[in-house]
Amino acid sequence: MTEQETVQAEQAEGTRVDEGEIAADYVEGLLDIADVDGDIEIDADGARTTLVVGEAGDDLGGLSKPEVVAALQELTRLAVQQQTGDFSRLVLDVAGSRDARAEQLQAVVERAAASLADGAQRVPLEPMSSYERKLVHDLVREHGLASESEGEGADRHIVIVPA
Repeated sequence: MTEQETVQAEQAEGTRVDEGEIAADYVEGLLDIADVDGDIEIDADGARTTLVVGEAGDDLGGLSKPEVVAALQELTRLAVQQQTGDFSRLVLDVAGSRDARAEQLQAVVERAAASLADGAQRVPLEPMSSYERKLVHDLVREHGLASESEGEGADRHIVIVPA
């Protein structure tokens, strides 16, 4: 790695740490408003920062429901973007919600695989976040099938087809 590449990597890591700190402060403020206790950990690896709030099974007052996590994640991303000026790819995991969602997506892919085995030519899925789409693309490949994303913005979704 050249010296310039090393400096760029260190700067990128510093940006992710800053992103994590900004996000953690924002979420901590929301938890205070909701009068909910939860430990917050920042995991800045690769190109994505993950904020983990609480542990699997923690009672965080309904904050681990998928639609609530998605809304909190979007609000947190916007708060980070506002302070950094950069697009945020932050992922929020509340009380194990990420693992629970991965299990749900596994079941969705298995149902789609069964539909294809029963003769369906393609199986369109519901719109989902870019992070969830990446998980689904990986799961689809593990099943020996093919997938592609279609649509724009909030309507972006995956279509699963035979390989």
